[in-house]
Amino acid sequence: MIISGANNLYNNRQAVDALNVFPVPDGDTGTNMSLTVAAMAKELEEKPTESLTKAADMMSFATLRGARGNSGVILSQFFRGISKSLKGKTECTAKEFAEALSVGSAAAYKAVMKPTEGTILTVSREVCAGAAKAAEETDDIASVITAAVERGNDALSKTPEMLPVLKQAGVVDAGGQGWMYVLEGALYYLTSGNIIESTQEIEPTAPAQPKKAQESISTDDIKFKYCTEFLIEKYERGTEVDSFREAIAPKGDCMLVIDDDEIVKVHIHTNNPGFVLEEAVKLGEMINLKIDNMKHQHRSIIKEAESVPDNNPDSEPKAQVKPKKAPKTKAPKQPKKEPEIKEYGFVAVCAGKGMTGILKDLGVDRVIEGGQTMNPSTDDILKAVKRIKAKTVFVFPNNKNIIMAANQAAELVEDKKMVVIPSRSVPQCVSAMIAFNAEKDAEANEKAMNKAIKNVGTGQITFAVRDTEIEDVQIKKGDILGMVEGDITAVGKEIDDVLEEIISRLVDEDTEMLTIYYGKDVRDKKAAAMAAKFEEKYADDEIEVSLKRGGQPLYYYIVSAE
Repeated sequence: MIISGANNLYNNRQAVDALNVFPVPDGDTGTNMSLTVAAMAKELEEKPTESLTKAADMMSFATLRGARGNSGVILSQFFRGISKSLKGKTECTAKEFAEALSVGSAAAYKAVMKPTEGTILTVSREVCAGAAKAAEETDDIASVITAAVERGNDALSKTPEMLPVLKQAGVVDAGGQGWMYVLEGALYYLTSGNIIESTQEIEPTAPAQPKKAQESISTDDIKFKYCTEFLIEKYERGTEVDSFREAIAPKGDCMLVIDDDEIVKVHIHTNNPGFVLEEAVKLGEMINLKIDNMKHQHRSIIKEAESVPDNNPDSEPKAQVKPKKAPKTKAPKQPKKEPEIKEYGFVAVCAGKGMTGILKDLGVDRVIEGGQTMNPSTDDILKAVKRIKAKTVFVFPNNKNIIMAANQAAELVEDKKMVVIPSRSVPQCVSAMIAFNAEKDAEANEKAMNKAIKNVGTGQITFAVRDTEIEDVQIKKGDILGMVEGDITAVGKEIDDVLEEIISRLVDEDTEMLTIYYGKDVRDKKAAAMAAKFEEKYADDEIEVSLKRGGQPLYYYIVSAE
């Protein structure tokens, strides 16, 4: 049922994208929502189970990590709430399913700091109301979901009356429509017995990891040899796990403790799994326990590699080296060669080789490719943070649609401190990195960087992907759009004209520096000519004009005024 619903949304993602009020080619609602549920469907397909509680656990875990963009994060909270309500159950009645929908809706509302009516949240609430009312009259789940879909679609049709911007554009809420596609796909399976198949191959949510990376390391590099994984069913719902987490942390590495109210998911590499288990039973009963000896597994891989004959004549003399000389290689000391854990690390999201180079020159350790048209998932951000050997890692989303996914990733980091600086553009990230001071503590740097991003005005020049109307302004497909802080403030036919208008809006009496990042679709000579024009225009104001090749796709220019 869930796979059918996920596939239905994936098949209709472009229709949801088309409902976006802003006509800019940015990370779209349908794309983000569909990739979020695609991660869940992929997990359920690859690990089939007839256990309701196991399926619920997989739903929660997959959507939590696969969430992309604000709409994807909100949708992931629906499924996490539904999963939480179903955990521990071997079967589910219509009334219990209606209750699960309500828990999911409540979780989604809680995830949004300032809930707005006329959005996916409104639609979800009405879906729950329809399901709850039907569940009082029947125990047939298909009938309950039918009532939920009917009420949800009715609420969706009214969203333009709740949000003027939707009414003006002549569309319903994109997120609400995406949620209805999921429910309609689920209902289709219940009434027909057939799963709606995905019309295209689902894009992978993350690059596949090498299967035998162990071959490149020594057994001595494995400091903690027992990979210990299990779930804890708490004795009492809501019990805090902080003391458990603090107790086991010194006993290993690669620790992950995810508290989901009733269930705790634990993963740790340790040399003393017995101690970890003793601490765990203080919280609740353990299930799905798995302990692997990673050194033993590693030796098997090495022995297999060593058993392959060496046909290279040049290698034979090396085989004559006496074993007694081996200790001189001082192999046991190899772990000391590992990079030291530094105080600070940095992760940023951006698109374009020029932008990437600029950020790395400023000290950003890892750049996640993304932003416009492709928002990285929670898991993408989490993996980037984990790969940095630092006590504190600052993350720059550089896009308003990635901030929620970054905040969600911060909740999952266990072995270090992750701080999200809510940057909405690369220029804000640049300003924040300049404000960083390695001599100060994390809190002082967080405060300084947050202050720095507020002093940056950002403009963007792109194109319209469809016809629309915003605040009584008619926009045609192909028009050049100018935005200030994400709001469309200029529409024209020529890139240069719109650029001039946007810069005139950004520059004021306090402006000291103007930085122009030009994209991959702008010629070097053209960009240089425009920069020279602005240098001349603002010479009397003593405004420094800087031109940089960003190489970003879709956006002809990104401009910052400081």
